[in-house]
Amino acid sequence: MGINWDEFKFFKQYSDKKNDNFEILLDFLKSHYKMTSPKEMYEIMVNDDTAQLMLKKREMHTLEDLERHLYKDFNAE
Repeated sequence: MGINWDEFKFFKQYSDKKNDNFEILLDFLKSHYKMTSPKEMYEIMVNDDTAQLMLKKREMHTLEDLERHLYKDFNAE
């Protein structure tokens, strides 16, 4: 399975995060592909050249890096 960038562009038109393609991509994977697992999201992203660039730009090189980003606002106390 790969990322359908044409569908992403359509999805992006209705996103309130227009200035951050990476956050839009995460929302797209959750919404369009019904992904809930960070592992699934990371695997699809590392197998796509454009998504790889987005990960590298944010210095995310591992699944754990992506998980930290996804759960950065989660405060388990």
